Amino acid sequence: MWLSEFEIVLRDRVVPNGAVRIEDGRIAEIRDAPVEHADIEGGGRLLLPGFIDMHGDMVEKEVEPRTGVHVPMRIGIAELDKKLASCGVTTAYAALSFIGASVTSGVLRSEDHTSAIIETIAELKDDLLVDHRIHARFEVTFTPAIAMLQKLMDAGRLHLISLMDHTPGQGQYRDVELYIARVANERGMSVAAASEVVGKRMAGRKGQGDVLNALQDLSARARAHGVVLASHDDDTLEKVELVHGLGAALSEFPVTLEAAREARRLGMYTAMGAPNALRGESYSGNLSARQAYEAGLLDMLASDYHPASILPAVLGLAELRGEGLVTAAALTSANPAGALGLTDRGAIEPGLLADLVVADRHPVPRVRATFRAGRMIYGDGTLAPARQAEHLGHAAQRVPAGFELR
Repeated sequence: MWLSEFEIVLRDRVVPNGAVRIEDGRIAEIRDAPVEHADIEGGGRLLLPGFIDMHGDMVEKEVEPRTGVHVPMRIGIAELDKKLASCGVTTAYAALSFIGASVTSGVLRSEDHTSAIIETIAELKDDLLVDHRIHARFEVTFTPAIAMLQKLMDAGRLHLISLMDHTPGQGQYRDVELYIARVANERGMSVAAASEVVGKRMAGRKGQGDVLNALQDLSARARAHGVVLASHDDDTLEKVELVHGLGAALSEFPVTLEAAREARRLGMYTAMGAPNALRGESYSGNLSARQAYEAGLLDMLASDYHPASILPAVLGLAELRGEGLVTAAALTSANPAGALGLTDRGAIEPGLLADLVVADRHPVPRVRATFRAGRMIYGDGTLAPARQAEHLGHAAQRVPAGFELR
């Protein structure tokens, strides 16, 4: 199958008007010029590598859209799958919390509930549009979860583990007053009551025993199973050095430029949220993804909580540096593929999976179609096969009144 008349974003350059041939789900050939009799004509649209989303927090909200309101798990997962495909995501790491209780809502996340989500994703894997993998968001103060993580690794169910510490006063919530105001707003309580809640959490953290030995054991188990280890919300040089010593290869959402710079010095990848990059600021008042990118310290963009932000964030960042789309597109393709050991995808080049995104820049950035392994898993109807479009053109005079061909 030939896709022709596309602006193709490769690893090292952009082909202004070229073509890509797909065979058996993989990219077979790339040409710098259009080809005749193509199966699909892009009309100058962008052709990007499929987005590899290494951190998406959406699955828990799809199966429990409101607190205490559960929809059938298979329905929620299938709905999320559809949304991700429509946003250009071809590989998705579902970020599931192993934290005992929610930081802000206090809703218990049981082992049974989390296990059920993981098992349901595994059961549906062959029927889902996107390649779904599991990212465990492990709160290091909740050591009882370690046994469950080890079981999941033994069963081959985990692909990425992120070490987190959401205790107020450090990391993501180092601005305690800002965090108290957030808790008060989300729980509908007074600032004084929220301050008491936050104070108890901080006191509880001080009462925790030394978890370093447990983390070292978890790290060793992860290495043995080929599970990538990440750190979350690094805010100091000391924390970056600590997690790097534990074997973390990724620094997710570094809180300061200094932490991001230290992670880079130690050879770690850095990842930040696409919503942050799109908006130009962190909702927690931490490091801006744009600032990190301009400083050359951003390696990956993740959907975080809003997959529709990925495409416009990439296009926006492409305007900030001279490398343009080549470097910006790598944030959601080649770089996460390299960091996560995905050697069969991440770029438009012969031999790799034909995971592709067709997009428009104007009037607003929009994903028009998504291909996974050469199969169109999403299309909005604007990317018609070339031969079909030609046939429709010849038949235009027979279109009934009130209908419009596009």
